[in-house]
Amino acid sequence: MNRYIPNQHGAWVMLILPFLFGLVAFGGQSLHILLFISWLLLYLLSFPVLQWIKTGKAYKYRQPALVYAGLSIPVLSLLLIYQPDLIGYGIFLGICFVLNMYYARTRNERALINDMIAIVMFCSFIYPVMYIGRTTDWRLATTLFVIAVLYFVGTALYVKTMLRERGNVHYYIGSIFYHIVICGLVSWMNIGLIISFALLLLRSIILPHFKLKSKHVGIIEICFAVLLYVSITILYS
Repeated sequence: MNRYIPNQHGAWVMLILPFLFGLVAFGGQSLHILLFISWLLLYLLSFPVLQWIKTGKAYKYRQPALVYAGLSIPVLSLLLIYQPDLIGYGIFLGICFVLNMYYARTRNERALINDMIAIVMFCSFIYPVMYIGRTTDWRLATTLFVIAVLYFVGTALYVKTMLRERGNVHYYIGSIFYHIVICGLVSWMNIGLIISFALLLLRSIILPHFKLKSKHVGIIEICFAVLLYVSITILYS
């Protein structure tokens, strides 16, 4: 099943959280179900395709790629029948995915720039959620997009200090400095967010001193994601 189901905890959170942010702010429509199924299938399709490009092991990843492509095509076609304007968003996703393919091909998919591209792509999902919610509050959507991006960029930096860059003083200091800056930014955007982001700052200062396994880092981060979601629900519903 590891050929079919991605085991990256952070990616699953990025897949779901912006969608939930959008539902909180703009309300749910029945078409949101089809939208999320399409989003999920595209993510599942991207996993074997990128692994195929990275490893060159067609025999291992061809079948899951074909399975997800076969499931994605009719679902996406149905979605575009209802909302043809989303083709523009699809073009944006395609450009981001081409960049992801480049980093997979060069076996550098853990590069920070590639992480930033993925974060922007995942967080941008707030916009089609807003669009299907039949509203044009672009200011609110952009506010939620920025909050999500700030959170996930900070998480990417923090996780590197916990795992791949453990013991790297430059990454550690950079992560702390970044979290201090975003505490100021979110306070300016909505003072109610300061508690959640102050806790994220404390997490970036304290937890790198503990040698936690990747599984535990992922579980803890899911808890912080839930905390942020609760804050968004209270402040923006």
